[in-house]
Amino acid sequence: MNARDIKTTLLICLIALFSITSCTKPENNPSINDQTQTQVEDNVQTGSWRITKFIDSGDDETNHFVGYNFTFEITGALVAESSSNTFSGTWSISDKNSSEDSIDDLDFNIHFNLNNDFEELNDDWDIISQTTTKVELIDVSGGNGGTDYLTFEKN
Repeated sequence: MNARDIKTTLLICLIALFSITSCTKPENNPSINDQTQTQVEDNVQTGSWRITKFIDSGDDETNHFVGYNFTFEITGALVAESSSNTFSGTWSISDKNSSEDSIDDLDFNIHFNLNNDFEELNDDWDIISQTTTKVELIDVSGGNGGTDYLTFEKN
């Protein structure tokens, strides 16, 4: 074998090795999305939260929720409590596209079976960002095309 054949063989082996290793995904490791979903769930289930921003199609309606503390329970129950009222709903986080590994594929689902201001929170919100003390959500309405923003911050 001459030097040219050795170089060609080495190049082919390197390309094959790179192709094999770049396509292999360990099956026992959770995806980034699973880690993020679990992280968001763990964060919101700790302590109580308040709404610091609620923009409904350009209208600031944050004041409708002043004085309410929100508790995201591990059971999926969502409790909004003030000094004079308590409202119960549900919450969950779902992965709308399990083949993608990004936070913007997660839906933060909120549902209150009520006919008051809390009904406006009912949606499958997209997560803009999340930390241990803040969760920022967005929803672009399919009906009227308005954009809604909802931010929870830890008390």
